[in-house]
Amino acid sequence: MTDQVRVRFAPSPTGFLHIGGVRTALYNWLYARQHGGKIILRIEDTDLERSTDEAVEWILDGMRWLHLDWDDGPYRQTDRFDLYQQDIDRLITENKAYRCYCTPGELEVMRKEALAKGRPTKYNGRCRNLEDGARDGDHTIRFKAPQTGQIVVDDMIRGSVMFDETQMDDLIIRRSDGSPTYNLTVVVDDALMGITHVIRGEDHLSNTPRQIQLYEALGYEVPRFGHMSLILGPDREKLSKRHGAAAVSEFMEMGYLQEAMINYLVRLGWSHEEQEIFTVEQILEHWSLDEQKKSAAIFDHDKLNWVNAQWMKKLPPEEIAYRLAPFLEKRELVQKTPDREWLTKMVLTLRERSTTLVVMAQKAEFYFRELEYDPEPAEKFLTADVAPLMDKVYEFLAGQENYSQEALHESIKAFLETEGLKLKAIAQPLRIALTYRKDSPGLFEVMEVLGKESTLARIDKARKWIRDQ
Repeated sequence: MTDQVRVRFAPSPTGFLHIGGVRTALYNWLYARQHGGKIILRIEDTDLERSTDEAVEWILDGMRWLHLDWDDGPYRQTDRFDLYQQDIDRLITENKAYRCYCTPGELEVMRKEALAKGRPTKYNGRCRNLEDGARDGDHTIRFKAPQTGQIVVDDMIRGSVMFDETQMDDLIIRRSDGSPTYNLTVVVDDALMGITHVIRGEDHLSNTPRQIQLYEALGYEVPRFGHMSLILGPDREKLSKRHGAAAVSEFMEMGYLQEAMINYLVRLGWSHEEQEIFTVEQILEHWSLDEQKKSAAIFDHDKLNWVNAQWMKKLPPEEIAYRLAPFLEKRELVQKTPDREWLTKMVLTLRERSTTLVVMAQKAEFYFRELEYDPEPAEKFLTADVAPLMDKVYEFLAGQENYSQEALHESIKAFLETEGLKLKAIAQPLRIALTYRKDSPGLFEVMEVLGKESTLARIDKARKWIRDQ
C-alpha cells in the first residue's frame, strides 16, 4: 500500500446525488487535500436494473457545482467485472468460497425455521461443504466466512467497534446471474486502487467486518475506516424528500450558493470555537475528521438559509450578479444578461433581504416589468390627499440630472424642507409607485437603479392611478 493518502467517493447512480452523499464526498475531499493525498471517483453501478447514465451525470454535475474535484476516475464498476471474477475464482480455488444452489424458496424456509427457534437468521451453510458436481443448476457464490473469533474495527470517528464472527453470514459475493455483489466489488476496487482510508456513512459500519474478512481472505491490506454520523430530518428520521429538498440538484435549482452548501455541510457534526461562516481555506485549516461528532446530524433548512444569506452578503456583488443572471432568465425577466454594472447595482439593493438566488430573482421582478399594486398599501398610501405632493415631487425629479442615491436623498430632503414636510410624508407613496409593494429596498437605491426615465414613468403611472380612483 502506498504511503500517500488515497481516499475515494463511490456513489451508486440509482438516482439524484443525495445531500448525505455530498457530505461524504466533501469529507473525503477535505481529508485528501489536507494530507496531500488523492481522491478517486468511482461509480458503483453493479445494480444493473436501477443504475442509469443520467444519474451518473447528476453525480458529476453536483460534484462540479460544489467544486469538489477528483484526481482519478471516474471509474465504473461495470467496466471491471473481469477483475472481480478473477478474485472470485481465486477464492473458490483456495476453498474460501463455494457454490450455493439453494433457491429463494429454500432460503425463506431456513429463515422461518431460524426465527421459530430463536436463532440468528443467517444462512445455515447447507451448501458449504458440497463437492463440485454434487448438484447442478443456477447458483450463487458464497464467501466461506470464518465462524469463530472477533473483528475489532479501529474506527477513525467511532473508536473501537467489536463484531462477533460467529454471528456473521456466508456472504453472497456473486449473484446467480453472474454479477458480483457490493461487498466483494468494493474490497477488490479499494485494494487495486490503493485506497488507504475509507470514509463513509455510519450505515456502512455493519458492512465493514464482512469486508475485512474479504480483505484478509484475498491477501489485501486492510485500509483504515471512518464512519460518519447519518444526517436526519428535524423529526430525527432519515433525511428524505418529505423533509424538503434532499438532492444536491434541488439545492442548485433553489438558488443556494456552493460556498454556503460546503459551509453548512461541513458544520453538520463538526464545530470550531464559535465560528459559523467558513471559507474552504478556513475549513482546510481547522477541520479534523477525528473531531467529528458520533451523534446524528440534524438537517435544518432554516439554518441553511441563514448560512446562505450570510454568503449572499459576503461574496462580491459582481459575483452574485453573475450567478443571478440564469435565474432572471428562467423567470423570463430578461432574454439576455443585462449590463453587468447595472445588475450589480440592483444586487446591492436586494441582497440584504435575500436568502437565495431564487428569492433574489423574485424580489427583482419589479425592476424589470410593471406589476399590479399590492391592493392594501396602494389604497392606504396612493390617495387623493397625496396627489398634489406627488405632482410636485414628479416635477422636481424631472428637473434633476444626478440620479445617484446620495444626490437624490439630499435634493429631495431639501425640496421637502422648503415645503415644510418630512420625508415620511411622501416615502411610502413613492415606494408603492416605484416597487408596487410596501416592503422594498431603500427608496433612493431603487431610484438610482431604475434611472430617471423609469422613475418618472412609474410616478406618473401612480398619479394617474390616484386620479382614476
